[in-house]
Amino acid sequence: MFSFNMFDHPIPRVFQNRFSTQYRCFSVSMLAGPNDRSDVEKGGKIIMPPSALDQLSKVLLLASRLECIGAISAHCNLRLPGRLNITYPMLFKLTNKNSDRMTHCGVLEFVADEGICYLPHWMMQNLLLEEGGLVQVESVNLQVATYSKFQPQSPDFLDITNPKAVLENALRNFACLTTGDVIAINYNEKIYELRVMETKPDKAVSIIECDMNVDFDAPLGYKEPERQVQHEESTEGEAGHSGYAGELGFRAFSGSGNRLDGKKKGVEPSPSPIKPGDIKRGIPNYEFKLGKITFIRNSRPLVKKVEEDEAGGRFVAFSGEGQSLRKKGRKP
Repeated sequence: MFSFNMFDHPIPRVFQNRFSTQYRCFSVSMLAGPNDRSDVEKGGKIIMPPSALDQLSKVLLLASRLECIGAISAHCNLRLPGRLNITYPMLFKLTNKNSDRMTHCGVLEFVADEGICYLPHWMMQNLLLEEGGLVQVESVNLQVATYSKFQPQSPDFLDITNPKAVLENALRNFACLTTGDVIAINYNEKIYELRVMETKPDKAVSIIECDMNVDFDAPLGYKEPERQVQHEESTEGEAGHSGYAGELGFRAFSGSGNRLDGKKKGVEPSPSPIKPGDIKRGIPNYEFKLGKITFIRNSRPLVKKVEEDEAGGRFVAFSGEGQSLRKKGRKP
């Protein structure tokens, strides 16, 4: 008889198809150690205990051994347990069963204490988790993202010159996106929150090594600038046009002088006092229309000159003087 006792570890009777366990979650600020781990807050990855890596490694080793005896099992009708559905990079689904909230993330390191995992603060807010709360961690496979749409949660996001480039640089620290999550990115020492409005081809997608189209929705609380009413604009235009009044006319020798020796004595202007008659008031243009420029040549109409020009321009027949080659007069 053949014996198939080829494993270092016994095969469990109940062999689940995915990695699933529960941890108590804490924010990154609670992580003990001399090093500053603020980089975890800037992304969408968590820190898990070493036992998770050990369990995942044993599962993958067991799966590889099962593949080696796959041909033998087919001939001997040996029923082998299924393998865990785990791929690289490792992606996980986080679920808070108390509030029925869930999100997706990647893993950054396996250095947390046993039974504990550390999450970014924005991720704990999405899951409505408090410090020390229980979170269910399950391994998942997600489709590669092709499209995503974000909505800034503050109009301050419009102050960024190139928001797509800033978002692309920030998403390098993320492994996946989930529709409905509010992610946080850090730019110029300021935190901007963005809500994931839509993702394609699924509600949860992987953004590792993908070509994804990004679109933005109007920021939360943003209002379009209101246009003023047309008659109000025309009133303001007429008021501004009437500002021709109050300008002074030409005043001779009102500038300052310069001396050859460089001294400043006696070069200051001494203008004569302004008389009320020297002030010229402008004439308002009552035919002003918005968008039309009118050049006013003369501030005062010359009535007499116009009448003379009109009188001199009238045509009168045979009104010229004649000339003669022979001068009239007595002969000497």
